[in-house]
Order: sequence, then C-alpha cells, then structure tokens
Amino acid sequence: MPDKDHTAQHFLDLIKKSRRGKFKVYLGMSAGVGKTYRMLQEAHSLLRGGIDVKIGYIETHNRAETHALLEGLPLVPRRRLFYKGKELEELDVQAVINLRPEVVIVDELAHTNIEGSKNEKRWQDVVEILDAGINVISAVNIQHIESLNQEVKEITGVEVKERIPDSVLAQADEVVNIDLTADELITRLKEGKIYEPAKIETALNNFFKNDHILQLRELALKEAASQVERKVETELTLPGAIKREKFLACISSNEKTAKTVIRKTARLANYYNSKWYLLYVQTSRENADKIALDKQRHLINNFKLAMELGAEIIKIENENVAKAIIEQCEERRITTICIGKPHLNLTRIILATNVFNELLKKLSANEVDLVILS
Repeated sequence: MPDKDHTAQHFLDLIKKSRRGKFKVYLGMSAGVGKTYRMLQEAHSLLRGGIDVKIGYIETHNRAETHALLEGLPLVPRRRLFYKGKELEELDVQAVINLRPEVVIVDELAHTNIEGSKNEKRWQDVVEILDAGINVISAVNIQHIESLNQEVKEITGVEVKERIPDSVLAQADEVVNIDLTADELITRLKEGKIYEPAKIETALNNFFKNDHILQLRELALKEAASQVERKVETELTLPGAIKREKFLACISSNEKTAKTVIRKTARLANYYNSKWYLLYVQTSRENADKIALDKQRHLINNFKLAMELGAEIIKIENENVAKAIIEQCEERRITTICIGKPHLNLTRIILATNVFNELLKKLSANEVDLVILS
C-alpha cells in the first residue's frame, strides 16, 4: 500500500502544476536577432485578442523599430533603486503579482538583479511570477545557458558571466528559436540596428565574426530541437517505451576536468530529457582534514554547479572507488557513466589497470555505457 504522505504530496504537486503559469521563451543565437521585437509583436496580438497583457520589463537598447512597438502597451512601473550613487530600475515582481495580468512580458532572462534585491537573478523573479499563476513570455541568448558556457567561450573567446541554469529553460512550455543567417545578422549590425555606430567595428572584429555566428546558430538550433524532443517525450509517452537513460558523472577533488564533465553530462541528460547524478567518492586520502582548502572549495563549487544544472548529488565514503561506482549504478539503474580524461603518468596508468579492468568488467555485465569526456 502506498505511503499516505507520499500520495498526498504527489496530488499536491499536481495541483500546484495546474495552477502554475505557462512559460514561453524566445531563444536567440546572439543580440540583435529580434527576440524583443517578436515579444512586443506578440504582446500587441494578445492585446487585440482581448488578453490582459502587461510589460513587466523590456530592454529596447534604443533600437528605434523595437522602441516604437512599446506604443499602446500597458507597462508595469519599474522598481527604482539607488546603487553606488546611481538610480537604477528593476522588474517589480510584487507589482506584477498584485496586478495579476494574464500574461506578462519579462525581457533579459539572464540579467543579474541589483544588490539588495529579493532575488539575485531575473530568472528567479520569473519563477516566482509563474508560481503565482501568471503566464510569462521571456527571452534569452544561447550563450547564457550554463552548460554551454565553456563551448561559447571556446567559440568566441568570451566568458559570459550572466547565466541561467538549464533547468530554467527545461521548465518552458514553449521555446521559440529566432533564427537569422549570419549574413542577415551582420547586415543588421552594419545598419546600426543592433549597436550604436561607435561599437559596430569592434563587434564585427570580435563576437560578430561570420564563423562565430555560424557556430552559435548551430548551438541555438540544437537547443531548440532538444526542447521540442523533450516536449514530445513527456507529453506523448506511449506504453512500452524504451528504457529511460540515466547518467552518472564521476568526479574527484583533484580532477582538473570536473567542470567539463559536469557541463557535458548535463548536456547529454538535457538532450535525452533524462535524470542525472553527480558522484563523489571520498577515500580516506581525501578526508576534509587531509585535502587542501582550495580543493575543498573547488569541490563545493562543483557540487553547486551540478545542482544548478539539475543533478542530484551523491557523496559517499569508500576505499574502493570502482566498487562504489558499480553499487550506485545498480541502485539507481544508471545507463551511462561519464568520467573525465585521466591525467595520469604512465606508471599510475599501469598501477590502475586492475581497478579499471574491474570497473569495465562489471559495467559490461550490467549493460552500462562508459563515456570518457575530453
């Protein structure tokens, strides 16, 4: 007989889900593709259809054609704050909740709020509005997605600081990719439709290079496709479906590639719409009193990153790492293990061969795949 508390909680979760607002996200490969423009066009369309829609926060970046679309749309007054001697404006979350529009437009999903705000990030503001039962339309660029951070840095040479967890995009009921060719985007830039004239030459020589745009466009198209695939899998599940993938990322306190393992495993789990775990096996050599403080901080930061990307953290103590991994695979029905490329000298590789062979033998017997991430 099922546990009563568990059954009640499940029913409560269903009620909360039904009361939650719907979430639509416009996704783009870069600034200037037209996300804000499309959101404002949609707001006008909804208004004409008799829907109570309000502008919670829009950033037009002084683009004339975008700014013109604000005409006739009801705005929620922004919250004014003083920070470092300047008056700044933020989304007024409480005002939105008090007004209770059917739909609210909230731009710049990855924005970091002014210090002292209730929520650190705007995506947290959006989650709060959704939980209040209000529908939200928002927008974000592909470079702001956490698990793609390293890929974007390799493509553009720029590390994007403002990021959103993948789990936020996964909550969207609809993801719409705003797509342009590289030539169209560069033309818009040259025409002054993205940045002011003084910034155009710098942009063309950096972020807006043709090969950068092509690669970012590919990332955006793949992300939008994976969101559609997730929706199909969750909403059109049929009896006798194939076994669901489950991923286990394994890291250690001194693993240089830990962040890569975490981000790449998150991407795989995201692609397959699957649950994933982060495993850290602590041996006696890695007790808190035996490893350096910087390694402890490194480990804590990796746990935090993995949680933001939707992982469940598993931290166990065991002298036999291979055995611990196998036990977790069996207990949680893991289908794929992800580990980093070993940074070992030849002697250590030879010494570790027996352990590695033991692991491979047991993985093969349990039909678990092993992925070594570069």
